Amino acid sequence: MVDYIHDLEAWPAFTWKVDALADRLAAVRHRQGRLLGRMQGMGFDLRAEAVLETLTEDVLKSSEIEGEILDKDQVRSSIARRLGMDIGALTPADRNVEGVVEMMLDATQRYQEPLTRERMFDWHAALFPTGRSGMTRIVVGAWRPEASGPMQVVSGPIGRERVHYEAPAFDRLDAEMDAFIAWFNAAPTTDPVIKAAVAHLWFVTIHPFDDGNGRIARAIADMALARSDDSSQRFYSMSAQIRLERADYYAILERTQKGDLDITAWLDWFLTCLDRAFDGAEATLGAVLLKARFWEGLAGQTLSERQTKVVNRLLDGFEGKLTTSKWAAMTKASTDTALRDITDLVERGVLAKDEGGGRSTSYSLVTPAEG
Repeated sequence: MVDYIHDLEAWPAFTWKVDALADRLAAVRHRQGRLLGRMQGMGFDLRAEAVLETLTEDVLKSSEIEGEILDKDQVRSSIARRLGMDIGALTPADRNVEGVVEMMLDATQRYQEPLTRERMFDWHAALFPTGRSGMTRIVVGAWRPEASGPMQVVSGPIGRERVHYEAPAFDRLDAEMDAFIAWFNAAPTTDPVIKAAVAHLWFVTIHPFDDGNGRIARAIADMALARSDDSSQRFYSMSAQIRLERADYYAILERTQKGDLDITAWLDWFLTCLDRAFDGAEATLGAVLLKARFWEGLAGQTLSERQTKVVNRLLDGFEGKLTTSKWAAMTKASTDTALRDITDLVERGVLAKDEGGGRSTSYSLVTPAEG
């Protein structure tokens, strides 16, 4: 009985309808080229800031897809340190954060180097520095062992689980991964963006590790997309868009893995998702330009380290209302010091007091668009 795509006799000879994808692929490649051209026309500092924002989102959202929430400041600081970027005081990062960042940067900054099993083993070990996934001990830096039993994607409460997918058995892993690696490293015979989509599906279908397969599949797709851009600078995040469309992502994967070797529907979904990721890139670029204009408007003024830190947090998308107590917590200062810092910025026109008062007093940034 054939239950999954990898049980088919012709596996992994994927096929797709080229004509059905031609218009969408052309539109995506056009937007991709325009975005890269626009970013190359920006100054070095703005381009570096855009890369930092994009990579930070990529790491955060790829982990969120799997239900793991990372600290944004830790991720941002880890990336900045590894890329040699000066963003002021750096936040120390936990080992699991460092591991995800290390994998993503290795995939995208060294995109031209071959993908090998040793490289993927290193990524896997970086993702699980304690040798555990949550409370469960797993095999790290190697394919999943036979002792782990069938690798299943399951949802639902214990006793009423629903099996969405079961990966190839342990005794097939070496041959399956050898075939995948050889294909990935070979010169592309199709469009590089299509290759990124096929690579994502193929790897996650083999599901070679005890855990972390989704994150590594997305890192491999990012590596392939970097090859399609021929650039290590990342200005759009596929993972961020997949996070927004997570339910559809899992649904199309399940349908494809239970279907036949015609993966046109998966490729169409991937291209559509990538197209929407470019919308996110435009939003990131807008935020970077706003930040640049803001600091240009303050040229000649001196802000304290505390004030600079909080203003940058506000520019990066601070959630909720800024209050004296939140300022004090972020800067590890007293509430009196926080109030003096805030009052100074209000007097300079950098901050404005929100409507309301008393203990609920909050403040907002006066951006160039507003002021």
